[in-house]
Amino acid sequence: MKQEIRDKYEVVIGLEVHAQLQTESKIFAADAASFGGLPNTHISPITLGHPGTLPKLNRKAVEYAIKMGLACNSQITENQYFDRKNYFYPDLPKGYQITQDKTPICMGGGVKVKLSTGEKTVRFHHIHLEEDAGKSLHAEGSTDSLIDYNRAGTPLIEMVTEPEIKSAEEAATFMNEVRKLVRYLGICDGNMEEGSLRCDVNISVMPVGSKVFGTKVEIKNMNSMRFIQKAIEYEVVRQIDAVENGEKLIQETRSFDPATGRTSGMREKETQNDYRYFPEPDLVPLTISEAWLSEVKNMMPALPWELFEKFTKQYNLPEYDANVLTETREVAEYFEATSQFTKNYKAVSNWIMGTVKSYLNDNNLEIGQLTVTPERLGALINLIDEGKVSTSTAAQQIFPELVQDSSKTPLQIAEAKNLIQQSNTDTLQSLIDEVLANNPAKVKEYKSGKKGLLAMFMGEIMKKSKGSADPKVTTALLQKTLEM
Repeated sequence: MKQEIRDKYEVVIGLEVHAQLQTESKIFAADAASFGGLPNTHISPITLGHPGTLPKLNRKAVEYAIKMGLACNSQITENQYFDRKNYFYPDLPKGYQITQDKTPICMGGGVKVKLSTGEKTVRFHHIHLEEDAGKSLHAEGSTDSLIDYNRAGTPLIEMVTEPEIKSAEEAATFMNEVRKLVRYLGICDGNMEEGSLRCDVNISVMPVGSKVFGTKVEIKNMNSMRFIQKAIEYEVVRQIDAVENGEKLIQETRSFDPATGRTSGMREKETQNDYRYFPEPDLVPLTISEAWLSEVKNMMPALPWELFEKFTKQYNLPEYDANVLTETREVAEYFEATSQFTKNYKAVSNWIMGTVKSYLNDNNLEIGQLTVTPERLGALINLIDEGKVSTSTAAQQIFPELVQDSSKTPLQIAEAKNLIQQSNTDTLQSLIDEVLANNPAKVKEYKSGKKGLLAMFMGEIMKKSKGSADPKVTTALLQKTLEM
């Protein structure tokens, strides 16, 4: 598409983000809410909607929803009730979904995103609680549909943004921030591949300067940041082409095919009236008291932006380091824990972003699985700062030992492997004198101006000391001796 045509139109995007809450049981039943398991094993008469069964609200799911609202500066609704959303789908066992229509648990708020054009807050219209549907399975080559109800009744929060996202980049960046936030809060694992975090994309185009939105199209069940971007990029071009050619866009639900990078129509989009919402008669109204709200507030962890400010101001870290260290709550906590055992905060950051991260990546591990405790990493950094071992020795020889043997301290490993740096000037001087006496021609060349030979002399000294010579002290002594 020519840029001059693209520039005639403004893109309007709103997201409906679904996050499965990490409760042990479902939102209205005691069935397990965990991912996986054999099909139709995490079910009960309540999940299946048998006659005479009654739902009971999961308190933990409510608290998780409140946490998200508090993190986003949303207004928590004091008095709420649940509604029935009526529609037929094979994996919806009751024939309706219990959700919140008129009284969502959270109103307003938003998430700040950092874009190439600067910072922006993407605002929420609301966040509401609801139950998930089951899952339809379509085996290749078969005309039958198989239904797995394990997921039915899993607690969800649906986060509905205002229609103010302007690009594919912005949508993907926002989703990444939401994923980071739900993980920090411990309310959702954010695993998009398993569908525990996914979103529907509502998208339309309108002429620049227009006050009237174009026809909205919804792309369902996007479970990848990359796919979200590609689907939006394709849909923008498709809609602009249609408008330019005088075609009429219809309000519809579409799916995205990652293999082709295209969207395709599924069905015309339902309206609110089609769902025939009415209050759920089997659940009593929900009241969030001030005492309960205060209790949840006291359970809130430090949030990414709060830690970013702390790391840059209290620990004097560069913004780049603070961004990397606050990417996950676990890494941020490991940094803070290590900083209790050493005052060299920049070295802690360097080690986590360097040696530690490389080891975790190479072994496909999370930082919570690292066997090197913050105390032992802090002790290793202190050994370096005290001049007892070099950084390279610590990284290449001591750290691997710490990973393998959790019973020894860094100092014990360094002593056992004879890695303590020699800083005794008399001992170092004798080594220097020996190396220079063995290389008289090179000494003459150095004094004639070939200063690069200093590295050669240092290499020979390090060999003779088996790496134990303190580089800083040795270099100073060597230069002094050569200048005599």
